[in-house]
Amino acid sequence: MEKIHRYFAAMGFTGDALQEVADSFQLQLFKKNELVVTEGKTSRYIGFVDSGIFQYYVVKDGIEITSYVSVPDTWLASVMSFVSGKPSLENIRALTEGGIFMISKENLRRLVNTVPPFKEFYIALLEQSICGIDESRHDLIVLTADERYAKLLAKQPHLLQYIPLQHLAAMLGITPRHLSRIRNNIR
Repeated sequence: MEKIHRYFAAMGFTGDALQEVADSFQLQLFKKNELVVTEGKTSRYIGFVDSGIFQYYVVKDGIEITSYVSVPDTWLASVMSFVSGKPSLENIRALTEGGIFMISKENLRRLVNTVPPFKEFYIALLEQSICGIDESRHDLIVLTADERYAKLLAKQPHLLQYIPLQHLAAMLGITPRHLSRIRNNIR
C-alpha cells in the first residue's frame, strides 16, 4: 500500500485526504494469463499498476489484436465500460504475474464527491486518457508505420523493455515481420 500512498503524495495529496484516497484502493494480485477485464462484462474498477504487464486486446476472426499494454506505474482501465457502465468491448489480461491497486466505481464516486483535490485529479486522468486515445487514433490514420515506431521510441522508449514484440507490432498496427524490418533499418 505504500506505493499508492507515495503516488498520491507526489500528486500533492496530504493529511486526511491522502489517507482516505490511499485507503480506497485495494491491491489485487493476478496470475499470468488471468483476465482483469472480460469482453462483454461491465468493468467496475480502474487501477494503478503496481507490478506486471497487462495486455488490452480484442479477438477478431479468431486472432488476438493487442491495442494497448499497461506497465508498472501506469493506470489501467477499460475506460468506455467503466465510465458508461456498458459491457466492455475489450479484454485486459495479465501477460505476467502482477498486482494492481484497484478502486471500485462506488469508492471513486465517493472520493470525487468528498475530496475536492481527488475530483480534479480524476478529471485530469480522464482528460489525459481521452487525449491519448485520440492521439493514437490520429497516428494510426496519418503516420506511416516507420513514423509511429519512431514516435514510440522518442516518447515511450521504456515500453520496449516491457512489451513482447508481437504485442508492440499490434499496437503500431503492423505485423511482427514488418516491425522487425523497421527495427533493422534503424540499426
